[in-house]
Amino acid sequence: MADVIIPELAESITEGTIAQWLKNPGERVEKGDYLLELETDKVNVEIIAEHSGVLQNTIKASGDTVQVGEVVAQIEEGSAESAEAPKEEAKTEAKTEAPKQTQTPAATHDYPASPAARKLARERGIDLSQVPVADPLGRVSKQDVANAGKAPSPAPASSRSSEEKKPAENPAKPVERQKMTRRRATIAKNLVEVQQTAAILTTFNEVDLTAVMELRKKRKDDFLAEHDVKLGFMSFFTKAVVSALKKYPLLNAEIQGNELVIKKFYDIGVAVSTNDGLVVPVVRDADRLGFADIEKEIGRLALKARDSKLALSDLQGGSFTITNGGTFGSLLSTPILNAPQVGILGMHTIQYRPVAVDRETVEIRPMMYIALSYDHRIVDGKEAVGFLVRIKELLEDPEKFLLEA
Repeated sequence: MADVIIPELAESITEGTIAQWLKNPGERVEKGDYLLELETDKVNVEIIAEHSGVLQNTIKASGDTVQVGEVVAQIEEGSAESAEAPKEEAKTEAKTEAPKQTQTPAATHDYPASPAARKLARERGIDLSQVPVADPLGRVSKQDVANAGKAPSPAPASSRSSEEKKPAENPAKPVERQKMTRRRATIAKNLVEVQQTAAILTTFNEVDLTAVMELRKKRKDDFLAEHDVKLGFMSFFTKAVVSALKKYPLLNAEIQGNELVIKKFYDIGVAVSTNDGLVVPVVRDADRLGFADIEKEIGRLALKARDSKLALSDLQGGSFTITNGGTFGSLLSTPILNAPQVGILGMHTIQYRPVAVDRETVEIRPMMYIALSYDHRIVDGKEAVGFLVRIKELLEDPEKFLLEA
């Protein structure tokens, strides 16, 4: 038997939750096949088989929390046929001998159990047929054996008090309780933590997107034909952010102890909403990418995020984040920092509004409110306001991008 072990995933990840088994017990697997999907705090990871054979003894079920290095199943190496034959023989033999044989504790082979469970049952003199099992298919785990015969322990005082504090539910006012997913719980914890540890302040500005929209309208067909990707707003904002970060480098920094770490690279995180919560994949070296490259990379990462295919490397190491609440119709918001970053730019919906062009002329223009949340511990208001003004200048006169390039 070969153990299926949860491998090391990343330095900061020590456990996960089994989202689903991709193979069933008794099913033939080949080395390299995906066995199970593991949900971690950041991404879902598919664990592969390191051996070929038949999957046996799935010790952990969907929804169970598992540690890195923990054995969650076993693979009986060899062919499916050779694995099935002994089982049939064992069943036939057990049926033949059943009337003559007096069953002794843990001696039966009619109850599927892991080797560790059988060993513990022998040591404690426990009859496997009398062990309550959690597995719906009746497999006996070591934990099942360990729990057998134990008297139910009284609930801890904290648990009892929390139960007592739960409000009584009124049948006339039905509710639905859902357990938070690991990722949602992690997001909640991180957001509260950054609110408690950073001095977050938000400043606002507005941008007239007339020039950008005219440029996109003029160039969109040629751009699509040449690069096989649409020219969107995100590439303009990403390039503007990079330019502003170069002018105001403290917004591309982080605090480590009593030091400021000012980054000389521009890995821009782009927030993407998925069914499992918000994730922030990173566009690497955005300062070296052209508009088409940025659009392609954002599209690739967004697709991976929505398909739960992001790798940890896609999420780590960003230096600044852009979030676009305008996708959902948000007119204005105060985004929360993506720690340990000290700045995040919020984009919002484009709304046509009357704008005073000069003292005598009012025109209807496509306007967007933009917001910069920043850590006031190292970024002063003057820098934050200057950062947004720089972005405003670039977006209202896109030719500046070409001059900078």
